[in-house]
Amino acid sequence: MNAMKAKLVGSEEERAVSPVIGVILMVAITVILAAVIAAFVLDLGGSVGQEAQAGVTIDVDESADEIQVEVTSLGNADSVHLGGSLFSGPDAAYNDPSSADDAQDATEGTGVGDVITISTDADADIQIEAGSAGDIESGTVTAVAVIDETDTTTQVASEDYDLDWS
Repeated sequence: MNAMKAKLVGSEEERAVSPVIGVILMVAITVILAAVIAAFVLDLGGSVGQEAQAGVTIDVDESADEIQVEVTSLGNADSVHLGGSLFSGPDAAYNDPSSADDAQDATEGTGVGDVITISTDADADIQIEAGSAGDIESGTVTAVAVIDETDTTTQVASEDYDLDWS
């Protein structure tokens, strides 16, 4: 029996690692593994920010020279803002040419069921001045979902247009 034990365990000189050090290493590996598993189970990585989500349809009616943007759902977003060619550049569209912020203000606070109309009509939410549309007669209109608390923005819809606002 001693010969068999000596063959399996080995002598003091044949051991590569002390049994105490081996136990300490095994405990350390177990603790690290348990911490990694706990992090996944408890979702400690949940501090990663969420993407803003909303449902938006953009309808470009070329026969009426009109763009309609409808918010169909907000998901986790607080509101939807519009952007794109209409809101940037030297020929950006404004409700009142004296205020560069009016067009963007018209899209703030939009909620479910809201429809924003962009056209040359006087009753449009964002009115394009006929004949002075310049470079914005064609381009892209985008809808951006916004989470106010974290200032998270995500583009949720985009549509190209080519209209005649002359």
